[in-house]
Amino acid sequence: MIEQRKEKYMFKDKTLLITGGTGSFGNAVMKRFLNTDIKEIRIFSRDEKKQDDMRRQYKNDKLKFYIGDVRDLQSIKNAMHGVDYIFHAAALKQVPSCEFFPLEAVKTNILGTDNVLTAAIEYGVKKVICLSTDKAAYPINAMGISKAMMEKVFIAKSRTVDPDKTTICGTRYGNVMASRGSVIPLFIEQIKSGQPLTVTNPNMTRFLMSLEEAVELVIFAFQKAEAGDIMVQKSPASTIGDLAQALKELFNVDNEIKIIGTRHGEKRYETLLTKEEYVKAIDLGKYFRVPADKRDLNYDKYFIEGDQKLSTEVEYNSDNTERLNIEQIKEKLLTVEYVRQELENFKARNHNN
Repeated sequence: MIEQRKEKYMFKDKTLLITGGTGSFGNAVMKRFLNTDIKEIRIFSRDEKKQDDMRRQYKNDKLKFYIGDVRDLQSIKNAMHGVDYIFHAAALKQVPSCEFFPLEAVKTNILGTDNVLTAAIEYGVKKVICLSTDKAAYPINAMGISKAMMEKVFIAKSRTVDPDKTTICGTRYGNVMASRGSVIPLFIEQIKSGQPLTVTNPNMTRFLMSLEEAVELVIFAFQKAEAGDIMVQKSPASTIGDLAQALKELFNVDNEIKIIGTRHGEKRYETLLTKEEYVKAIDLGKYFRVPADKRDLNYDKYFIEGDQKLSTEVEYNSDNTERLNIEQIKEKLLTVEYVRQELENFKARNHNN
C-alpha cells in the first residue's frame, strides 16, 4: 500500500515522454499513470493512426501527441521541451523483419537511441530509462545485435553527463506475453480459424512476462537504478510446445500442433544475464542490477593487473530459470487481459453457434 501511494505521487506535476508511445508498452505505462497526479504524458511516435485511436479512446487533456521519428533528432527535440522523464520504448522489435532489413534496425534501435539521449541531455531531462531485450545477450540476430549496441550506447552516454543532471539507465526483459508480433496472438488467431498451431521448435524455451510486469520493471528502474545500470527482472519460462498446448486446453480445442522449423535468427533459448554479467550482477531478490563497467580507456593497468573474476560458468537463461508446467502456463496466460478477452469472445461465439 505504501509503495502504491509512493507510485501515485512519483510523477506529481511532472512531464513524462514515452517514445514509441503507441505500442503495447507505451499504452500500458500511459494507462498506469494517466489518473495519477502526473502533469503530462507525451506520446511520441510516427504512427498517426494509432495516435488518433488513443486520442479518441482516452479523451484526456494530460495526453499530448507528437508525430516524429527517433531517427530524426530535430523531431525529438520538438517534443523534449519541459520533459522531466523519458521511457524510451521506440524500437524495431521483430526478429524476422530486422533480419531482412538490418540497417533499418541500426537506424531505429542504435542511432535513434543516441538521438533520444542527445536531446535528453541537451534539454536537461532528469532520468531516461531505455528498454532492451533478452535478445541483446549473446545476440545472434540483427534485432538482438542492434539492441546490444543500444545498451552500449546508453551505457557510454551515461558516462558523458553528470547523473545529478541526467541519469541514463536501462531495463532488459524477456518475451512480453501477447505483445505486438509475439506468438500468443498468432496461436489464438490460428485457434479461432481452426488452423494448425505453427510451432517452430517445441523444445525452444522463452521467458514469460506480462505487460504489467514489464511496466513494474521500468518503474523499479526509475526508482532504484543508477547511471549506466541495466535492471533485469527474474522471470519464469516455458517451452513453446507447452505454451501451444496450454492455449489449446484453455480454449478447449483440438487443433493440430504443426512443427515448421526454426525461423531466421531464432535461438533455442534466450539469455537475460550473460556469464560475464552474472559475475558482477547484484541480486536484489526479484530483480538483478547489472552495474556499468566504470573502467576508462587507460588499458595498461588492466593488462598488468587483470581481473580474477571476469567470467563464470553460470548465466541466467530461459533453460535454467523456473520452468512452468502446462497448468502454471494457463494460470499465467489468464493474467493477460488480451487472452481473457479473446477466450471470452471465443466461448460466446461458440455458444451462439
